[in-house]
Amino acid sequence: MSKLRTFAAVLIAVALSAWNAAAIAQTDPLPSWNDGKSKQAILDFVAKVTREGGPDFVKPAERVATFDNDGTLWAEQPVYFQLLFAFDEVKRMVAEKPALKSNEPYRSVLARDLKALAAGGNKGLMQVMALTHSGMATDAFNASVDKWLTSARHPTKQRPYTEMVYQPQLELLTYLRANGFKTFIVSGGGVEFMRVFAEKAYGIPPEQVVGSSGVVKFRLDAGGKPELFKESKIEFVDDGPGKPVGINRFIGRRPILAFGNSDGDLQMLQYTTGGSGPRLALIVHHTDAEREWAYDRTSHIGKLDKALDEGKAKGWTIVDMKADWKTVFPAGR
Repeated sequence: MSKLRTFAAVLIAVALSAWNAAAIAQTDPLPSWNDGKSKQAILDFVAKVTREGGPDFVKPAERVATFDNDGTLWAEQPVYFQLLFAFDEVKRMVAEKPALKSNEPYRSVLARDLKALAAGGNKGLMQVMALTHSGMATDAFNASVDKWLTSARHPTKQRPYTEMVYQPQLELLTYLRANGFKTFIVSGGGVEFMRVFAEKAYGIPPEQVVGSSGVVKFRLDAGGKPELFKESKIEFVDDGPGKPVGINRFIGRRPILAFGNSDGDLQMLQYTTGGSGPRLALIVHHTDAEREWAYDRTSHIGKLDKALDEGKAKGWTIVDMKADWKTVFPAGR
């Protein structure tokens, strides 16, 4: 009988252990994050700002979290995805207007000759962006972006661009919103480009997307229908020092949490941590050449230099992609 009781006790202990492990897995809000300093910093911060009666409690209305997009919420190599969209749009437009293909910078774009395009300086790039991002109604532009996202594939990963989002960040966004945070994108990318996919990809509605913008004007089309027309003039650049300006203009509250990945996010991180009360600044450090890419100080895309040094000096949370993330991209999406 004693052996039977011992055996039963062992079975119960094993079952309880398995049940506890399953319960822990179910209650972990960030399952794609490895246990460590970065994950713990997030959990501790959320716990203290949501603890009513605690010294660091923050009212829900003031729980603003801002995220860069390129390199922070989705990948950005080998070039920004919006530029790849522009390249594909040039190809489509040249099919309609063959005379363009013999002219620069479109000839270089068609040949995917980035060196030749870069040699033309900002002028060539601005011509490409003007051709593909202006001279049309906003509804037409949105439709072209949506169609591209549905059909295009990343040049090396061969995944749809909407599957190049980061699974750990999707979990973080969900976790923050479940704890009363309002999540915003604050990115150097085009605001209208990002608004096409932000809600579906991240759960962030269009009105919570802040980005660079061109001049848009109201008019009546040839049939008398009211529309917004995109002109080839830059209105606002939401990058570097422009990010705090954009936050002030379009959000109206200083964030208590900000997440970036490059020197272009430095001023947003400075602005966030410069406020009173609890603050959390995070930086994605791209260290995973096998699952994604490894780059920082010398990269032509997403350069992380000054922000990395300042982040280390000020104790910001530096998220090491290789060490801190169990997975990078969502599985089966």
